Amino acid sequence: MTNISEPAWFPIALRLDGVRVLVVGGGMIAANKVRLLLAHRARVEVIAGRLDAEMQRWEDEGHITRIASTADEATLRAAMPGCRLVYAATDDRDVNRAAAAIARAMNIPVCAVDDPQPSTFITPAQIHRGLVRIAISTGGAAPVLARRLREQVESTIPEGTGALAVFMQQQREHVGTACPDISRRRQVWETFLDGAGAQAARNGDAPRARAILDDIIATTATRGEVWLVGAGPGDPDLLTLRALHLMQNADCVLYDQLLSPALLDRVRRDAELVFVGKRRNNHTLPQEEINAELIRRAQAGQRVLRLKGGDPFVFGRGGEEIEALLECAIPFQVVPGITAANGCAAYAGIPLTHRDCAQACLFVTGHARADGTLHLPWDSMARPGQTVVIYMGVSALPALCAKLVEHGLPPQWPAAIVERGTRADQRVLTGTLGDLPTQAAQAGVASPALIIVGEVVRHRVLSPA
Repeated sequence: MTNISEPAWFPIALRLDGVRVLVVGGGMIAANKVRLLLAHRARVEVIAGRLDAEMQRWEDEGHITRIASTADEATLRAAMPGCRLVYAATDDRDVNRAAAAIARAMNIPVCAVDDPQPSTFITPAQIHRGLVRIAISTGGAAPVLARRLREQVESTIPEGTGALAVFMQQQREHVGTACPDISRRRQVWETFLDGAGAQAARNGDAPRARAILDDIIATTATRGEVWLVGAGPGDPDLLTLRALHLMQNADCVLYDQLLSPALLDRVRRDAELVFVGKRRNNHTLPQEEINAELIRRAQAGQRVLRLKGGDPFVFGRGGEEIEALLECAIPFQVVPGITAANGCAAYAGIPLTHRDCAQACLFVTGHARADGTLHLPWDSMARPGQTVVIYMGVSALPALCAKLVEHGLPPQWPAAIVERGTRADQRVLTGTLGDLPTQAAQAGVASPALIIVGEVVRHRVLSPA
């Protein structure tokens, strides 16, 4: 590891068995680092005038060696050669920086605790479950946040996870021999982890876990499948647990332009991402070609995730896709998502129904036909006592508002437009059928955006800051 200007991560897979590591300090700060180093089986040497109770116990039991009591320059220069890492972990920043400067001059990786500036590496908060190690880092910017996140993750990792990892390690060769095809092998392990076999391994019942694993190997055949999954309106935190699970299992993902990069970041890293939204000539990829691609990949044995913004069955053309899959006998699953109407309205503080003014809610699409005309049930839409939510209507907003007025709603009828709903850069404009098109044009509102028409807009509320 070379001396660098920006701190690098402490590699949690670093082999420290029997390797010399110097820790400067003997209090609680130092103890926190020594505990980690002992878990990595390092040979820890300490320079400290006094050891706290835990450090003293480690010294008494022979786990650490105190080599000096004073961290003066001569002592540090004599102690550092041959060390793999140095931790400057006293409660005195000047002492830590002096030790760090010497380590850097000797080109030895050093961490001055809670002080990224003189450090060449930082130590992430870590979770240990035997062979399983999880690290969380903020790049040294917020150690307390990293520890808090570790606590949250820690509560979700079962204690037997280490035993599970050992069992899987022991069975890798067996499964690899039985399943030379990598796709089938992956499916076997995923089925095992999702079922009773994993729990048996966590409980230490290796014979039962092996029996379940062998049964999965005997009954699992590589087959293609399509998953139509709703990703919600934009905020990644609105993904369902089922959606996230399938995103981690998919071999490939077909997605469109409505999905944010933050959502795609939650897909399994080695899955193939296939964009099917826009071609270079800026035309939407024909639905027939998307259907054909789903079928082709499933017939080739892939588990195909068709990831859609909102809900697959609400203006998502999911119905057309499953009809095509059924014709070719392709197995499929449909996972609902929070549709844009629900998500955008909630984040904008607009109730879709309200006892005083809206006892019904109507979803329509404002997407114009190829000739530019809008063919909508205007008489059904232009009624009091309901809310109308219009998808894909930004470009036709002036015509939509004019038609609703033409069919009986007053120009003063409340209306709103929610742009990039549920995302961090969401914008909400409220007005009337008469002035909303002008507001939207002046503000430069663009897709994706949702239009909400009805008296519920007057009931919009925002949480106090």
